[in-house]
Amino acid sequence: MFLSSVVLLSTVRRMFIFYARNYVQTDWLMQGELIFLLFSFLMRRSRHIPLWHQKASKRADGLVLWDYHVICIQRKIEGEFPFLVWDLDSALPLPLPLGSYVSQAIRPSFQISPEYQRLFRIIHAPILFRHFASDRRHMKDSNGNWMAKPPDYEAIVAEDGTMHNLYEYIEIKTDDVYSNKTIDVKDAVFSRKLGAVANDLEEFFTQIL
Repeated sequence: MFLSSVVLLSTVRRMFIFYARNYVQTDWLMQGELIFLLFSFLMRRSRHIPLWHQKASKRADGLVLWDYHVICIQRKIEGEFPFLVWDLDSALPLPLPLGSYVSQAIRPSFQISPEYQRLFRIIHAPILFRHFASDRRHMKDSNGNWMAKPPDYEAIVAEDGTMHNLYEYIEIKTDDVYSNKTIDVKDAVFSRKLGAVANDLEEFFTQIL
């Protein structure tokens, strides 16, 4: 299966207007108000990312194997839950507290083969908006035909004019996982182009409260 799609807009109505399945990396970049958001790329070198409760699934448990997946994580200044997850490909309610999303959609306690273990690249939204680019070439087959109809809006170009750098974000290895001994987590997320990589999403976000 190919990548899913996520976009967080200021209202649910606007969210569904811009939602374009299969084009996750451009949908949410159409919205310029995501000042307090972090984006998490879920990926694995095997390019098989198991997620549950996905709309695209034909199974009762909603299991889908994506090549990679992106979610929006909203940081709340007030309220019981400091982080909320937006995943428009999920059949779960929107938005969902981070802990609930992890337990239901990612299911870290579920025993899976090592090749399916998930890693997460977390990037602050304003940083991503400046540097990310995709000309959608990954959505064409070997003959140059679209594997899914692209959105009507223009492809995303980075601030420096870069046309395509998607693979910089989705290529990942275990050695990239952050360690408190090697990097400042907040500095990595809020200042580095490629953010920081974690293997435990909930634990990671306790570091940036």
